[in-house]
Amino acid sequence: MVDNQLNQEEAKQIANFLAGKSEHTLMLFNHFVNEFKKLGNDVTLHPTKSMIAVSNSHKRIAWITQLGKSFIHVVFPFKQLYPDNTCFTKMAQVPGDANQFNHHFRMNLPEDLNEEVLSYMKQAYHLGG
Repeated sequence: MVDNQLNQEEAKQIANFLAGKSEHTLMLFNHFVNEFKKLGNDVTLHPTKSMIAVSNSHKRIAWITQLGKSFIHVVFPFKQLYPDNTCFTKMAQVPGDANQFNHHFRMNLPEDLNEEVLSYMKQAYHLGG
């Protein structure tokens, strides 16, 4: 999936991230991005050196940090820790930043984007973390 809001270079970089990935991983990636785009038409993807950032018109709201053989790994930056959840595999304060807590989510199946995860996606989108 190439975002039509990307410039040509960004689209090429994202295509490079996706090259050689399994059909399952590509399906998960597309499902995740499509669910985020349901929250607002300003959701865009931005490649970095080692990951794909998900942004809205205000800020970066998540990072797709790993595209595995059968999963995608996503990090949500929040301003506080949300320890009472069943969806994040790891949560940690960013060293030197009292206002950022990274929440790690691993998606293995489309149904992993359940109501709980979708609520955190909405929070990331609307509050910027």
